[in-house]
Amino acid sequence: MRTLLIAGLLACATAASADTVSVETATGTAEVPASPETVAVFDVAAIDTISALGQPIAGVPQPLYMDRLEAATEGAEPVGTLFEPDFETLAVMQPDLIVVGGRSSAQAEALGQIAPVIDMTIWGDGMVEQAKARIDAYGEIFGRQDAATELSAALDDKLAEARETVAGKGNALILLTNGGKISAFGADSRFGWLHGALDLPEAHPGLSSESHGQAVSFEFLAETDPDWLLVIDRGAAIGAEGEAAAATLDNPLVARTKAAQQGHIVYLDAAPLYIAGGGAGAMMHTLDEIVAAFTPDEG
Repeated sequence: MRTLLIAGLLACATAASADTVSVETATGTAEVPASPETVAVFDVAAIDTISALGQPIAGVPQPLYMDRLEAATEGAEPVGTLFEPDFETLAVMQPDLIVVGGRSSAQAEALGQIAPVIDMTIWGDGMVEQAKARIDAYGEIFGRQDAATELSAALDDKLAEARETVAGKGNALILLTNGGKISAFGADSRFGWLHGALDLPEAHPGLSSESHGQAVSFEFLAETDPDWLLVIDRGAAIGAEGEAAAATLDNPLVARTKAAQQGHIVYLDAAPLYIAGGGAGAMMHTLDEIVAAFTPDEG
């Protein structure tokens, strides 16, 4: 009986029709329903940006890992996880549009049996440009072009402020801690927009662009001797138990770097970067942290 119910609901969803708009996605230009009323979103960066435009979202995965999105998604129905959608709940919900990205993009084809799907993954080079393209696309889809223009301008302003703040303050190394392990990320990596968009020099150019960074040692940190160490704690981002970043970096090799001696080890809020990378609100949150860290303490 349950199977028949879902099949019937799927048939109804397939039969639905609406005006469409043409938008750019991670997989190319797509025609999607204009002003969809019921939307399920399986990407935290997309949830972050769509919420920033003031668009309600009907279904979101759990957990979201982002406390700052709880208010924006209050009342949204849980529709599975980022990796495993709840197809039965979605079939009953009958969304007008499903958005996937990053961790959920592998589910696009299966979810397409329920509703139109767009893949809005943000990854690799041109993170800022991709983020702004997504803002524009969501503005078109939801008929919130004015809000999209304002949000894009706010991101530009925040980037300019951060770029001005870090200018002339030295080089930096982006470091991910994962329990007791560490890996470094360069300008071509998932976090590299902090170098490219802010003109922040790399302390060690040529690092691998692998998604989990280049595994490095504490001796590498000592030899690189960055002026600034920007730290992302993966465990904190996903709520995992284990050694915190500050404990991992509490050793003599790190202590003798310029970054440590000058108080320039910056522990960034990890979830906005690791979970919601490319989300408009997440990026501006990180930029606020950069501005605060690089602004001299006048006290």
